Amino acid sequence: MTHSPGPPPWPDDFFAPEPPGPPPVRRRRWARRLALGLALLVLVVAGIGWVLYERLNDNITTDTETAEELRRWEKERPSALVAGAQNILLIGSDTRSGSGNGRYGGDSGTQRSDTTILLHVAADRSRATAVSLPRDLMAKIPTCRRPDGTYTHERFAQFNWAYELAGTACTIRTVENITQIRIDHHIVLDFNGFKGLVDAIDGVEVCLKRPVDDREARLKLPAGRQVLHGEQALGYVRARYSLGDGSDTERMGRQQQFLGALVREMQSDGVLLNPARLYPVLDAATRSITTDSGLDSIRKMYDLVRTVRGIPTERVQFLTAPRRPYPFNSARDELVQPDADQLFRQLRLDRPVAVSAHVRPADGKPRSRREPVPGPDELEGTEGPEQSVVPGVPESVPPSPPSSPSVSPSPLPTTPPTYEGTTAARGICG
Repeated sequence: MTHSPGPPPWPDDFFAPEPPGPPPVRRRRWARRLALGLALLVLVVAGIGWVLYERLNDNITTDTETAEELRRWEKERPSALVAGAQNILLIGSDTRSGSGNGRYGGDSGTQRSDTTILLHVAADRSRATAVSLPRDLMAKIPTCRRPDGTYTHERFAQFNWAYELAGTACTIRTVENITQIRIDHHIVLDFNGFKGLVDAIDGVEVCLKRPVDDREARLKLPAGRQVLHGEQALGYVRARYSLGDGSDTERMGRQQQFLGALVREMQSDGVLLNPARLYPVLDAATRSITTDSGLDSIRKMYDLVRTVRGIPTERVQFLTAPRRPYPFNSARDELVQPDADQLFRQLRLDRPVAVSAHVRPADGKPRSRREPVPGPDELEGTEGPEQSVVPGVPESVPPSPPSSPSVSPSPLPTTPPTYEGTTAARGICG
């Protein structure tokens, strides 16, 4: 059965020749035509915009299970102390499942948090502080409920086991145990998502003092200044044995520098104020992330990006939680106290954190320009060789010391220490 076409959305005489008449009549007729044409153009553009908006929203995976699981343990969670401040946990998952991730190793059925960053955004949006939590940090992992309904037992173990044991909710609760900071939102990003985001902003510039050839990280680069794109950028932030001293702490510092460069690029008018460049960035950022319902729409994500964009780059800070080798296993870490507790207290109370490119290990004060920077062998806390870990959770774990490393036996100092770190204003090649 055929349907007769309906009437066109313009008047019958819209394309008719201009009738004779005085100029005012002709001008009014052309004004009507112009207004109608502009209205049709606006409708078309709005329709396209709506389609693109919905496509971006559909990219995002909403994690409702984590919120439901966290509600089960609400009585154990810390309270938010400052209204308006935001604490967002960024989890880089090392899962090999999912499109494009299998090339980084076989999927053994388990996954751990490869990188975990606690992002604190001040209530007045004047500053942001990103704290990397070492994946090898020894911490108390609470009893957690697995997706199948069974429960794990509380244990003192390597921090990134929490994600393997029971996923995002267990990781959040472990971080809250360590820091006593309530996590408001979380974002889980896989390897492919990181690569897509770097490609969308046309790469990030880095400087290498010497060539790099790292088979583990699938990275081969010449020395000098160069722009890294997706695959190379991922290898750069994941490389461990061919860059620096081979420690995870050094790798976290490199990741922080790279993220600082990423923030600077995102803050440039060439990205956020250019729809042609902004859409690919948003598309890449939403394709491979899983987040809670508080950040699961393009509007909510853009509001977060816009908030960070308004913060001066010198007030976007990156640092690693103070750590040192764990006494029972030098390949693992423990927190340095009371520095770590003081750092977390500053964030809980929404107070500024002081960072410096180099800090003296002895007193935690910034190093003067005339003082030499010690080499890795001179610094206390150099990480030992990496140890292989059998997939799954071992039955035996190092014993917990008499007092938990995350609890300081001495009172916190009156003046907060300065922490070794960087800001988005400092370039990788500076």
